[in-house]
Amino acid sequence: MSIDERERDAREKIKALYGTPEGEFGPTLFVSHHKEELETDYWTDTYSTDAPTAEQILDSLVLVDTWSSEDDDNVDTYDFSLPNEATNYLLSARFEDGEVVEVSMES
Repeated sequence: MSIDERERDAREKIKALYGTPEGEFGPTLFVSHHKEELETDYWTDTYSTDAPTAEQILDSLVLVDTWSSEDDDNVDTYDFSLPNEATNYLLSARFEDGEVVEVSMES
C-alpha cells in the first residue's frame, strides 16, 4: 500500500470515527476542543465562517508528519493537524497490517 493510499485511508477513518464512542478521545475531542479554544478570527479566516462544521474541519486537516513506531522503515503513523499551524495538537492515525487500528489526539 502506498503512502498516498494510507493517507487516504487514515483520513477516511478519522471522518468515520467522528461522533462515535470509539472516536470520543480522537476526532470528536479534537474538533470540540478546537471549536471551544480557537478564536473566531481563525475560523473566519480559514473557513469563511465563524462556526465551521465538523466535516469542514476534518476535511481540511493537513498531513504534518509520517513516521515509523518501530525500528524499521515501514511508515505506520500519520499525523494530521489544522491548517496554518493553528495548534500543537495532532490527530494521529496508526496502522497495523495495512489497517488503521487507532486514531488518537496527541499533543
